[in-house]
Amino acid sequence: MTPALWGGRFEGELDAHFASFNRSLGFDARLLEQDVAGSRAWAAALARAGVLTADERDEIDRGLRAVLDQASARPDMAANSPAEDVHSFVEDALRGQVGELAGKLHTGRSRNDQVATDLRMHLSVLGGELVAGVEHLVEALVELAEETAALPIPGYTHLQRAQPLTVGHHLLAYVEMLSRDRGRLVDALERMDECPLGSGALAGTAFPIDREALAARLGFARVTHNSLDAVSDRDFACELLFAASLAMVHLSRFAEDWIFFATQEAGFLTLSDAVATGSSLMPQKKNPDALELVRGKCGRVIGDLQGLLVTLKGLPLAYDKDLQEDKEALFDGLDTLRACLRVTATTVRSARFDADRCRAEASRGYLNATDLADLLVAHGVPFREAHERTGKAVRDALELGVELEELPAHVLATTCGDLEVDLAAELSVDRVLARRASIGGTSPDRVAREVERWKDRLASWES
Repeated sequence: MTPALWGGRFEGELDAHFASFNRSLGFDARLLEQDVAGSRAWAAALARAGVLTADERDEIDRGLRAVLDQASARPDMAANSPAEDVHSFVEDALRGQVGELAGKLHTGRSRNDQVATDLRMHLSVLGGELVAGVEHLVEALVELAEETAALPIPGYTHLQRAQPLTVGHHLLAYVEMLSRDRGRLVDALERMDECPLGSGALAGTAFPIDREALAARLGFARVTHNSLDAVSDRDFACELLFAASLAMVHLSRFAEDWIFFATQEAGFLTLSDAVATGSSLMPQKKNPDALELVRGKCGRVIGDLQGLLVTLKGLPLAYDKDLQEDKEALFDGLDTLRACLRVTATTVRSARFDADRCRAEASRGYLNATDLADLLVAHGVPFREAHERTGKAVRDALELGVELEELPAHVLATTCGDLEVDLAAELSVDRVLARRASIGGTSPDRVAREVERWKDRLASWES
């Protein structure tokens, strides 16, 4: 049995069920690389502080590198270890390499500042992957928006047909959301970029450790300035999980839109066979499972955030064992977002819009009614009156089973008067779209400009 790092004060053995209940190696083993890196840096700091000789430092460093190589070569090494957590595992494995010299490594530090440091280092890597995943999805959406910048599609409010849009404009709406998600992730990572190592259990270390040099070696921008806060702070975990939760909300909304677009009732797009499945009973079915899972996993990530917040809400300073519960929720939420970003990008890159169907559906259902009212306004009719007249014209069109531009002249004249315009041309879907050319509008020209703006933005992200 691996000796516990805290065992000197205790005589009896842990209850077997509690030992399993208490153990965290099953999920914090993923911090092993960061724990070794932190331990190597700590050994160097101890040598600079005169606690270790140069030879001891070098021997510990060699042993830690060997531990990492060994664990990398044998992925089951941690899984089969009886160690309580990743810190115990590394120290025990180091003892196998350098003997009792391993016992000097923990001088002046605590598992409290170790795990706080390991977690931040791990999340900086994982957070970077999430930022890259968002950028990859944005790139896919921008590319598809460029292809569909002029393709009309019905726009909806209250899930009722409202006004025509271009597909490109619809896609760029999600690009805007994802850009904000990227910004939140980047902000959270920047705020997290502080090194807690050297804070000890709660009161700081009694040894003359150069914490700024230690932070620089580990790649941190700066050090924490209050040891009590440093070991108990999990704001950074909450921030990343919040950013992930909101990103998942956006992915879920996108999934809902495209699930509807892919129905036979809408028929606007076809999903690739690579991201759809069939029915075990009904041979004709093609189910949008990838998007449904993205939509479903949103609740899971929000639950991870809520669980972490509730865990933290009543904790006294400083470290409490409750904080062991941060990792499973945190890792689950961030891993889930990473997977959903990848699957959504694959879905976008492989989908195909039915241009004829989209155009036909954008040209029916009185989506041009607002433009008829605007034409009346252009002829001097106050908007409220124009709105009422157009509503009556829609009622007439419904009774006759025609579109507004198809109303017989004598019927139109009773509600709208003599407009003296080519109504079929002015109310065509292309003219309706072209008029929305202001910044933020859906005209094909405006969407094409927005695509170019986003290409520049993507290039700036890459650089």
